[in-house]
Amino acid sequence: MMVFFFLTTFFRFSHMEFTVLLKLLLCLEAAARFGVDGQQQWPVPYRRFDHRPTADSYCEALYPFCPTGDRDGRIPYMREDDVISVYRLQTPVWEFKYGDLLGKVHIMHDAIGFSSSHTGANYTMEWYELFQLGNCTFPHLRQEAPAPFWCNQGAACFFEGIDDLHWSQNGTLEKIGEVTGSQFNHMAQWVQDDNRTGIYYETWTVRSDPAPNSTVWFESYDCSQFVHRTYRKLKELGAKLSSRSPTYYTKIYLYSGEPTYLGNDSAIFGTPALQNLAADIRKFYFTFRPHQSFVDFAFTLLEAYKKIVLDKTFYLYYNFEYWHLPMKYPYMQIVYEEVPLP
Repeated sequence: MMVFFFLTTFFRFSHMEFTVLLKLLLCLEAAARFGVDGQQQWPVPYRRFDHRPTADSYCEALYPFCPTGDRDGRIPYMREDDVISVYRLQTPVWEFKYGDLLGKVHIMHDAIGFSSSHTGANYTMEWYELFQLGNCTFPHLRQEAPAPFWCNQGAACFFEGIDDLHWSQNGTLEKIGEVTGSQFNHMAQWVQDDNRTGIYYETWTVRSDPAPNSTVWFESYDCSQFVHRTYRKLKELGAKLSSRSPTYYTKIYLYSGEPTYLGNDSAIFGTPALQNLAADIRKFYFTFRPHQSFVDFAFTLLEAYKKIVLDKTFYLYYNFEYWHLPMKYPYMQIVYEEVPLP
């Protein structure tokens, strides 16, 4: 889009020429997203980065991220001949505050536990939001900035100890295998690389309909996805993992027709010709703003129903870009589905 700003600054265009140029540039930008066969890739690949940026000071966490562990996800080195037990951990989201309340609707948090036979030390490893789930799902609207402001980073946290009561009372604490110290150290390096390049949390999985073989438009990137990636890496390193019972995980689905790519912040909120789209996106997210009164929240639910169900519109922010989702029945579902161990 830099070419666009250069041209509009140094040359004079008629309204028609300006519109044609804008459409051409947007088409070229969108074309870069397609493969050699001209087809959009579904699901849209999660974008990775070469480093993790420092979080903006505007973003504040109600509960601090990784309070007793290493905030950079660093993991201690294990003796290569050590035998490390691997545990599957699952508990209701915010169990420490609400007990099993969210577990009754299968909104669960997942992690992995480790125990060293050499030292007897136990460890917990999890991946979650730096600034809580709400901030990762919906942005802040700041008067001084035209574009919505996102506090959507997620990261790995590794800390000593396994809180047995926290995981087992309303969830799962189950040994699922063993690895050598050498395998563990290779996994630890992989976690570092994964954590440095996968920097943002994504709540939604978007698919065309609830049928098993339906098209997936976008994959979530959350705590359970980190657990799945780690299990697959452990298997790749030679570990054998098994569970005595089916392994279920929480998915929050949106259902829509084929999404339409809209652009990034500068393309939408820095282009006068797209001011109507920019205003509609801000209005959509205003519905989900934080810190609402009970009365405001009641009106918010009605507005959300109108936008998503009646107008069949949802604006998704993915890879730091906006997409329009033409929503379809049943619109949204929280599904507790089985994902077998690799």
